[in-house]
Amino acid sequence: MRQWITILLLIVLSAATAAAQVRVLALFPGKAMLEVDGKRKVLSNGQRLGDVRLISATPASAVVEIGSRRERLRLGSRVASRYAEPEREEIRLLRQGNAFYVDGLINGQPARMLVDTGATSVALSEREARRLGIPYAADGQGAQVQTASGTARAYAVRLKSLKLGNRTFTNVQAMVVEGEYPRNVLLGMNVIGAYEVDHRGNLMILRARH
Repeated sequence: MRQWITILLLIVLSAATAAAQVRVLALFPGKAMLEVDGKRKVLSNGQRLGDVRLISATPASAVVEIGSRRERLRLGSRVASRYAEPEREEIRLLRQGNAFYVDGLINGQPARMLVDTGATSVALSEREARRLGIPYAADGQGAQVQTASGTARAYAVRLKSLKLGNRTFTNVQAMVVEGEYPRNVLLGMNVIGAYEVDHRGNLMILRARH
C-alpha cells in the first residue's frame, strides 16, 4: 500500500459560521498533510491546525472536524454542492526524489506517471503497454525515438483515454518504446500542456487552464 497519495484534488470546505479553507495535500496511514487558510502541517489523528481537527486518516480518505461537524474527504470524490468548488481544478504533487509522479488511469487501468515537461508526448515501455492491454504491435505505427541510451524502436499509438483527477483526455498520442524502459509512464506535454505548471520548491501544482 502506498503511504503517500500524490495525486490529490483541492477540497474546499465552507460553512455559514466558519469560512475555513482546507486543502488535503497528502494522505497516509494515521496522518494527513493539511493546508488550513494558507498554513500547512502534517497532522496525526486527533491533532489540530487552526479550527480544523484531523479525526482519522488512511491512504484513501480523511475525516476532519470543523466546528461541530465532521466531513469525510475521499480521494477523487466530488465536493458536495453546499461547498464552494475551486474555479479550476488543481492537482498537487509532492516531489519524490528528483521527480514528480501523478497517479491516473490509462484506458481505465491504474497507471503511475512521471511528469516529464521535456517529453513531447506520452511514452511508455512495452512491458507497461502489455499490462495496460494496448495492442501496440498490431495497431501501432513503427517509429524510432531518441532515449538517454540512444535510438530505440517504438510504436506510435493512440490511447483511448487518460484520466487525471476529474479530467479525461481521449485519443491521446503515445509512444510505446521497445523493452522495459521507461519504468514509469512518461506524461508528456501533449497532456501537461492542458495545465499551468506551478513549481513551489518540493510542491508542483498542475492547474487546469479551463
